[in-house]
Amino acid sequence: MIRLEPRAAPSKLMATLSPLIAILLTLIAGALLFAALGQNPWRALRVYFLSPFDDAYMRAEVLVKAVPLALMGAGLAVCFRANVWNIGAAGQFTLGAIGAGAAALFIPAESPFAMLAVPLIAGALCGMAWAAVPAALRTRLGVNEILVSLMLTYVAALLLDWLVRGPWRNPRGFGFPQTNAFPDWAHAPILVEGTRLHVGAFLAVAAALGLGLMMSRTLRGLRLRVTGGAPRAARFAGFSAAGDVWFALLLSGGLAGLAGALEATSTVGRLQPEIGAQAGFTAIIVAFLGRLNPIGALLGALVLAVSAIGGENAQILLNLPKNVAGVFQGMLLFFLLACDALINYRPRLVARRRA
Repeated sequence: MIRLEPRAAPSKLMATLSPLIAILLTLIAGALLFAALGQNPWRALRVYFLSPFDDAYMRAEVLVKAVPLALMGAGLAVCFRANVWNIGAAGQFTLGAIGAGAAALFIPAESPFAMLAVPLIAGALCGMAWAAVPAALRTRLGVNEILVSLMLTYVAALLLDWLVRGPWRNPRGFGFPQTNAFPDWAHAPILVEGTRLHVGAFLAVAAALGLGLMMSRTLRGLRLRVTGGAPRAARFAGFSAAGDVWFALLLSGGLAGLAGALEATSTVGRLQPEIGAQAGFTAIIVAFLGRLNPIGALLGALVLAVSAIGGENAQILLNLPKNVAGVFQGMLLFFLLACDALINYRPRLVARRRA
């Protein structure tokens, strides 16, 4: 029988290198997976991980995919460091898209409020409102925020589906469940001509850097770290656990809503049922890959964005199932958590006792 025993002094070097080890193990497991699917492993890995960098448009698409992941991953990194488990970023992302869509669809072009900031603010506020539900239930009734935030994700998806098939449906959309295209004023400026890369990339970098500084240089960051790592010490220090729960959930929910607003207004240009379907759950992997550091979430977002684009290319060029990208992301999270477990615990063989 194998028993895990806590290590007296976990290696800081291995903790730093574990994301790279997890990526390497994922590549090895991916090669075996491609071989099992009847593909040349080296060609398949090249298509999956290198084809997203073949031309300028594909490189820009990687950054487009990384923007919402970086925003959500940075917020979730702060949340998880505070030991607040927001698993509903996908729902907050969806509510952000709905809020931005409402602003873009129903504010007249001649209105003084017809400016890009309004849909983005509306999206962030809707994401915060959706995250406030698990925050209130945890602090007032002691309800587990994992279950509440996760279940609200499906409520948000059904709400979006009802809107695009019902009251907000485009009457000239040939039966497709989608809204009218958003007006030009609601689109973020494009950074690279001929691509979809928009100024949201600057927002993602600014959010990650700002949160990184907050966690390392401010009293609020200290409170969140102490509350997450040593709750009893936080109580002795007089830190408000309820206040930290509210702050972490509203922050992560607002960033998820902002990500949804950017995706709806500046990448897709309208609302449709499948908008950002998996981005919220992928952002959880981004946060862990970034070692629960908002700045590290930038690198994690790039890795997962390459995986998403590579999965689409593999589907087209190699005729592989569309779920291969999800398998890769699952393997990456598995190896990352396994590395963390072995860093903090030592496996030991023990004899099984006879009754």
